[in-house]
Amino acid sequence: MATSISDALQRASRNCAERGLAFTPIRQRVLQLLLENPKGLKAYDLLARIKAEQPSATPPTVYRALDFLTEHQLAHKIERNATFVACTRDSHIEPGIFLVCPQCGGITELADVGVLQALCRALADAGHQLDNPEVEIGATCPACRPA
Repeated sequence: MATSISDALQRASRNCAERGLAFTPIRQRVLQLLLENPKGLKAYDLLARIKAEQPSATPPTVYRALDFLTEHQLAHKIERNATFVACTRDSHIEPGIFLVCPQCGGITELADVGVLQALCRALADAGHQLDNPEVEIGATCPACRPA
């Protein structure tokens, strides 16, 4: 797991270079904004922030960057609240499990390999296949949980 935004951006840049992918300045900036906002951002919030820096930016600019980041598992779309979050894991052998707080909307990516493997085994045992690489679970975060 990256220890800082700078580390995460360097890791993403290396990841893209190793796979022959272009990590363009707009893709980098969108990922940086996601890293700076761990609760996630909606696409129109990202667009507003990008437009403040680049007034000529258009919605397709942000959507193309988000498509790239999600396709290459540098970010995830959380359907529950239509937000995007930066990926916090180095690899994606198993699906990502996201804990979404119903109180504050905070998002935590669960990085417990045992839980992920157990989920995949349970699905296979039931004859099912996961259709989405993101599994979302409503779970109250420590800050919102009553004392």
